[in-house]
Amino acid sequence: MTAGSFRVRRALRAGFAAWLLLTAAASYAQPRPLVLELFTSEGCSSCPPAEAYLGTVSARADVLALAFHVDYWDSLGWRDRFDLRQAVERQEAYARRLQRSSVYTPQLVIDGRSDPPGSYANAVAVALGKPRDGVPLALDVHNDSLRVEVGTRAGGPRSDVLLIAYLRHAVSAIGRGENAGRTLEEYNIVRAIRTLGSWNGEPRSFDVPLASLPQDATDAAVLVQPPGQAPIIGALARALH
Repeated sequence: MTAGSFRVRRALRAGFAAWLLLTAAASYAQPRPLVLELFTSEGCSSCPPAEAYLGTVSARADVLALAFHVDYWDSLGWRDRFDLRQAVERQEAYARRLQRSSVYTPQLVIDGRSDPPGSYANAVAVALGKPRDGVPLALDVHNDSLRVEVGTRAGGPRSDVLLIAYLRHAVSAIGRGENAGRTLEEYNIVRAIRTLGSWNGEPRSFDVPLASLPQDATDAAVLVQPPGQAPIIGALARALH
């Protein structure tokens, strides 16, 4: 064997080894969007600017932004037509995990890790600058069903697989309460939260009839999140139609 052919073979072996490493990595991780969860209400005068920010940042391909409308403002003059008791339960679970003494609006939770006070933009920019490898996920609509597939991730922690159905955009005229007389633009409004099952690192799939989702839902997202609403490890969204 000549020195030249030896170098060629060594380079081929090195390239093949690198390809194997990349293939192995792809089998358990994939880039995922940053998940932003805004807890909001049509009855809260501080919420419209936060919702406008959510609408702006939701246009990014590397962000999954969701607005959870709570119901505890409803007794103060205006009932939010998008309120969900599940949204309050989710916010209260974050309050316990993040050691907050109470819930509040507007509250933005980033990736299930933190709820920065004040300006959201800086905290979101910092989070977007960090790598986010996630659980492999696929969402597909076929034969009037939404197919959710969760892939393999070696050593993946036991997690809940959550389906979030949401309405991409709405305009609401507010008649009473702190926002009386205003017309609000609202974005990615959560209409249903459903736990599909659990995942422990092995492949799983779920079929959800589209007819079982709220009629006004335009999109669906799947979140993979360890119990107690620990930091999110998987996220993906797609249009339903």
